[in-house]
Amino acid sequence: MNDGTHRHRVVVIGSGFGGLFGARALKRADVDVTMIAKTTHHLFQPLLYQVATGILSEGEIAPATRMILRKQRNAEVLLGEVSDIDLENRTVTSHLLERETITPFDSLIVAAGADQSYFGNDQFAEFAPGMKTIDDALELRGRILGAFEQAELSNDHEERMRLLTFVVIGAGPTGVELAGQIAEMSDNTLKGAFRNIDPTEARVILLDAAPAVLPPMGEKLGTMAAKRLEKMGVEIQLNAMVVDVDADGLVVKEKDGTQRRIEAQCKVWSAGVAASKLGKVLADQSGAETDRAGRVKVLPDLTIPGNPNVFVVGDMMLVDGVPGMAQGAIQGATYAAKAIEAGLKGQTPAERKPFKYFDKGSMATVSRASAVAKVGKLEFGGFLAWVGWLALHLWYIVGYQNRVITLTSWAITFLTNKRGQMTITEQQVYARTALDALQTGAKPAIPPVHTSSPTKALPKSGPKADVQVEAPGAPSAEAEKAEKAG
Repeated sequence: MNDGTHRHRVVVIGSGFGGLFGARALKRADVDVTMIAKTTHHLFQPLLYQVATGILSEGEIAPATRMILRKQRNAEVLLGEVSDIDLENRTVTSHLLERETITPFDSLIVAAGADQSYFGNDQFAEFAPGMKTIDDALELRGRILGAFEQAELSNDHEERMRLLTFVVIGAGPTGVELAGQIAEMSDNTLKGAFRNIDPTEARVILLDAAPAVLPPMGEKLGTMAAKRLEKMGVEIQLNAMVVDVDADGLVVKEKDGTQRRIEAQCKVWSAGVAASKLGKVLADQSGAETDRAGRVKVLPDLTIPGNPNVFVVGDMMLVDGVPGMAQGAIQGATYAAKAIEAGLKGQTPAERKPFKYFDKGSMATVSRASAVAKVGKLEFGGFLAWVGWLALHLWYIVGYQNRVITLTSWAITFLTNKRGQMTITEQQVYARTALDALQTGAKPAIPPVHTSSPTKALPKSGPKADVQVEAPGAPSAEAEKAEKAG
């Protein structure tokens, strides 16, 4: 499978579950492994919402990939975003800043994952960040806690209500988990921490265009999760499609076609995913099909037509019966690694056994001591499901130290209602939009709110000043006057 002048070269694209487990599965193989990823860490994505709500730090769920693989002598890590894959010449082109790197391969495992999908409405991203990266989680933490801080400064009732309204778009596992944690944080962690507002009055809304909560897990578990959320005070609004989003709120379209507006500064999008654009790159060169989400329809051995040495795994692969979950990526990458190793021992592609997915079930946590789980035909919820969820996620966190720290953080949060990661900065909230504006040359749409800077002291004498905090994205009074005049 190579020219004999070098060891078999395996390039792995992505450092998620598929990329990491694929690289590690080749630890004892007679190959040289090169992992190319656009981040320096391996992200345990199912726990991102706990970073966003102050339970865990980013380091606990995102250890450095280079440190994970440091003892694997046949593996190297390259930082860069892959921009092209040349199947004919067997090369991968990646970029880091203005540096271009071309890496040759004999076998390729493509596990570039998926991004947030706004279903053609990418402009929504400016005001409703997704939940796919560490940056997303830190930005969302800043937006959630920053909304409480702004509400504390406001004397206007309507503005306070808008600031204390949190909308989660998408009632899948991420949406359910995030909505539950925002409700718990406002009812327990922040209770009594402010003097001018009552955090327990925060309004948490879970929206979805679908008619049910947790559709993939079935009606029974979806209903169970919905009842628990409603008991916590979360408003569940189904059959409600988001048609517009701005700095101050969003517009939803009901099933009957009518539209209504929800005033809310803090919104988060967890409604859909789109596979990496590398899927189209592979499809254009190989003739493979892709679905609406950009996933590649692979052959039974997870390869693409005409390229038995190119495997597509994880969120990028389209295989009937394999959900876009960590287990699908792990099992697919492990299968690909074994197929590569078997090929070195003389097995031909025609002799490969088709990939078979073993369904280990699915889980979603709703709140402290409450979760839902589906294992085969068994469906159950409550405390037992929650303990199972904790154990499973703890097991898959990479590194003994990270597991211990995570377990400690969980114990503190769930036994005392305290959260150790409540720090926010202005850069966390506004860096993404500022970078987008810098790249496009446009004027930043969101003015700075100095969450990390000391506020100017109010005068000690005279009538109390009516302090008004402008919402992110809202025009200033001077700007409005200028607009009317001009």
